[in-house]
Amino acid sequence: MSPVPTTHDPGPATVIPGVDPALNERILAGLETVDARLTEAVSSDEEFLAEAGGYLARAGGKRFRPLLALLCAEVAGGINARVVDAAVGVELTHLASLYHDDVMDEADLRRGVPSANRAYGNSTAILVGDLLFGTASYVVAGLGAEAVRIQAETFVRLCAGQIRDTRPPGEGEDPVDYYLGVLADKTGALIATAARYGALFAGADEETIRTLTAYGERIGVVFQLADDLLDIASDADDSGKTPGTDLREGKATLPVLLARASTDPADAELQQLLAGPIGDEADLERALTLLREHPAMEQAQRHTLEMAQGAEELLARLEDGPAVQALRAMVTGVALRST
Repeated sequence: MSPVPTTHDPGPATVIPGVDPALNERILAGLETVDARLTEAVSSDEEFLAEAGGYLARAGGKRFRPLLALLCAEVAGGINARVVDAAVGVELTHLASLYHDDVMDEADLRRGVPSANRAYGNSTAILVGDLLFGTASYVVAGLGAEAVRIQAETFVRLCAGQIRDTRPPGEGEDPVDYYLGVLADKTGALIATAARYGALFAGADEETIRTLTAYGERIGVVFQLADDLLDIASDADDSGKTPGTDLREGKATLPVLLARASTDPADAELQQLLAGPIGDEADLERALTLLREHPAMEQAQRHTLEMAQGAEELLARLEDGPAVQALRAMVTGVALRST
């Protein structure tokens, strides 16, 4: 049996700059309730299932999706038990996807601890991910038919985005547009659902729900763009993940796509390294060094900030208040993670 991880992230609610103190207290209380409900959901009478199912949950993480659900609920009628259950369902779905992602990525670290596939092996990690997807569906089922339909649509988009992420764009299709579409599905869809659930179960009107859902999808894309930049720019001590994972797999993230498109002859070495998966550690280090110094990183960062601005502009449709101000600050925090 693998050791239980002890790393814990205190969560993002305490670091949203300028958040209203009363709102901050409600969000922190809500996140504590989500964590307690999450622990309950992954518990099992069978010791191994309880340990493996809760492995990544116990490792901490940002709880970004539950935080977003709670903040969107605060835009409307406030946090209630249904909002909490919806947040738990979204986080379980996210955690399940991480077990599968680590197998696909052949990752070594996740949240500063050995990845699930390293801890338990690929087959068990996949099955535990499936178990958590089922648990998420069970939690969401208690919220009614509309919640189940949204969960199903989200799951389809998650899977479609993940499949498209493993395949190249079609002939004549712009690689950057294709990539952004992949991100909208594989990352944006679930974050959009977190925002949608929060607004929906707090009693928001249809226009507010649509606005916050669109905001959630856009900030989800920003989140992944920033994460992709971090995979290149940071080291393992900073990110808790193995740097260069995407390059090892030959994934064409935005900086890679922009570097590949360069017409500068000086980029020939880098473009050759980025032509496919990088298995050699020396080649990986060389690619990371060259890419970190390449204008593609600045271009990708600029695009990330432009996407963030679009998310912030959506919030102008809503009546201003502490929760909307926190959502606005969240955009900036997400976009600047990689700077």
